[in-house]
Amino acid sequence: MGSYTDFLYARPSFAEGMARIMDFGNTLSEYNRSPDPDAIALIADWNAVAEDLYKAVEQVTSEREFAKAR
Repeated sequence: MGSYTDFLYARPSFAEGMARIMDFGNTLSEYNRSPDPDAIALIADWNAVAEDLYKAVEQVTSEREFAKAR
């Protein structure tokens, strides 16, 4: 699910994480820029919903095929 939720956050390295311990002024915070973050978030939400629906359909289909084979 990370691919749908963390697209606007920069992934810091271990050294940056250690430096943030002493960053009391919050000067090291960095975010990925996007021209329209709301639209990207909406698209990511619908992609997550579509993925969940696809998995549910696959599961039901495989359960029905298993029941027919019995």
